[in-house]
Amino acid sequence: MERKLTTVVAMDVVGYSRLMEVDESGTLQRLKEVFSDVVNPAVGRHGGRIVKLMGDGALVEFSSVVDALQCVVEIQRQLTSRNAGAAQTRRLQLRIGLHLGDIMLEGGDIYGDGVNVAARLEGLAEPGGIVLSKQVYDHIGAKVPVRLVSLGEQSVKNISRPIHAYRVDFGSDEDAAHLVRFRDFELDTAHFELREKGERVPIEPQVFDLLVLLARNPHRTVTKEEIFSEIWGDRIVSESALSSQIKAARRAVGDDGAAQHTITTVHGRGFRFIAPIANTQPVAASGASASPAASARPTAAVLPFTNLNADSSEDYLADGITEDITTSLAKNRWLTVIARNPAFAFRGSKESIRSIGQKLGADYVVTGSVRKAGSRFRITVQIADAASEQSVWSERFDRDTVDIFELQDDISHNVASRIEAELGLVEQKKAERRPRKNLGAWDLYQLGLSEFYKFTPEANRRCQEFLRGAIELDPGLAHAHSRLAYAIVLSMVYFDAAPDDGRMDEALLAAQRGIELDDQDANGFFTIGRVHLARREYDRAIEALQHAIGLNPALAVSYCGLGDSYAYEGRLDEAISQFEIAIQLSPHDPFRWAFYSYRSLAHLFRGEYADAASWARQSIQLPRALYWAHAHLVSALGHLGDESQVQSALGDLKRVKPEFSVNFAREHLFYLKRPEQIDMYLDGLRKAGVSEQ
Repeated sequence: MERKLTTVVAMDVVGYSRLMEVDESGTLQRLKEVFSDVVNPAVGRHGGRIVKLMGDGALVEFSSVVDALQCVVEIQRQLTSRNAGAAQTRRLQLRIGLHLGDIMLEGGDIYGDGVNVAARLEGLAEPGGIVLSKQVYDHIGAKVPVRLVSLGEQSVKNISRPIHAYRVDFGSDEDAAHLVRFRDFELDTAHFELREKGERVPIEPQVFDLLVLLARNPHRTVTKEEIFSEIWGDRIVSESALSSQIKAARRAVGDDGAAQHTITTVHGRGFRFIAPIANTQPVAASGASASPAASARPTAAVLPFTNLNADSSEDYLADGITEDITTSLAKNRWLTVIARNPAFAFRGSKESIRSIGQKLGADYVVTGSVRKAGSRFRITVQIADAASEQSVWSERFDRDTVDIFELQDDISHNVASRIEAELGLVEQKKAERRPRKNLGAWDLYQLGLSEFYKFTPEANRRCQEFLRGAIELDPGLAHAHSRLAYAIVLSMVYFDAAPDDGRMDEALLAAQRGIELDDQDANGFFTIGRVHLARREYDRAIEALQHAIGLNPALAVSYCGLGDSYAYEGRLDEAISQFEIAIQLSPHDPFRWAFYSYRSLAHLFRGEYADAASWARQSIQLPRALYWAHAHLVSALGHLGDESQVQSALGDLKRVKPEFSVNFAREHLFYLKRPEQIDMYLDGLRKAGVSEQ
């Protein structure tokens, strides 16, 4: 038999026989739902493998100890939420045991001491609890934010040696880590909520961040400079903006400028939180740097890149690239970026990524190096999750250039674009793993994004529901308004919703609201550009998308949107150049299938049918590509008259979109401007054999 070291998880339903006796069919149905809705998705997200189901339990293995613990913690928290308010006879609770040990593998099943120990640890767990071995404990460290309590040496059945066990304490550390209580209020940094007597108080993200910053430093004056740095990073804002946020914070907690029973002004210096704190983490001594404010938005720090050349006088190049990446990354308004000076204080530091992240208040830390050989440069970049120290993304860039400024612009835009895309995916996955009860506006927004990028009609509807929920909780969340506008438009362009003036008006109002709330957000202008295009307001679309690129030259989707707008105006050479930029900036973008698909359409309009077919094929090969890429391929092959390939492509189109027809295409290409482009497209479909109805 094959042997290996792995993390084994044993789980079992508490009191299963009694539950079956009371309600056999209902218990069986709830068990199926727990595995289909909670256990199976969580195991999949964390890279585990369900070895086998055993009636009322399961055996699971993971290659990573951290992933295993994160997975089972998530499962237990979700089950706690599902069981809340349910009658005792309808609650399904699990006991879970974890062990890292040697196992034997045969035919997909696993055997041996590692499995036996996990099963015995499961028996030690309380209902809804998790017990793990010392082997697991020694590998976890601080990588999973839960408190582990030693149970000491445990003697268990059929295991001759004592097992040192630990249990996960779900409650005791949460108050200390995530809640700040004062008067009748609670600041919940896990769910990004302010609550008064248990009821949620509507509050904007920056105001929440400001309250947390002040409440985490109750024994000292937090200076204006610290607030500007923590809340706005390196963005330049006025004193009036700070005054406005302070007023909003006071209003949220029932304070005012006269009473000042919670936040007092220290004239000429800053502000101090004076309400008694019922619980908080130990604060730094007077004069120490402020504890980082927990923010709905993730925070990233770009550390000084390392110059690997022998000549230290060339440090300027590494510093220049670091500063440019910081500036480019800060243009993404959903992301808080630590300013240059605090980050550069860690030049050459031997501290761990976790330690640096904690001191800077950063969720993610970007590091890199620069090496030069003649006119050739090699730049490596990595971004790590500060809490787990795991790499989120890394890449190497090789460039041959003599223009240093051109090099810096090229690298900074590429790196910022790719980090933005990768961190967006990470944040969506984090939102998916959080318990669904009492989600905050930022969580709902991220869940909406996660559904948005699945590109299905059902996911689009769920996306809109999540985004409307986020807006209800936080009407000032600009990103949610903008993304809702785009989701509404795509429901008509890609999915089941028929083109409708009422929906178009709703999309425009949502996009306009997003810009009113944040007129420096490139994504907001990208969105309104796409809304204008769908409304056949082509000049406005181009103006908005050009403005989006001016605000953030690293946002790849803006180039794609601009290229698409140029194509419908007949400016096909300009369109194709924009698609090239989008593909270069973000080759792993969730929208990259669209970069290729829209480029295929531009080549089709230019009469370059072979190129159109080639780009359509590349789009189809990417995950979640929509049926329009298949339709572009069919139209291009129809013009080429390639009978051998037409039938295969037509079969694929019918498989992914059975109702597709010439009339369907005409109705859903409502946003095209030029009649000759529509005629060319539909003619290609007819030549390929697509039916009229």
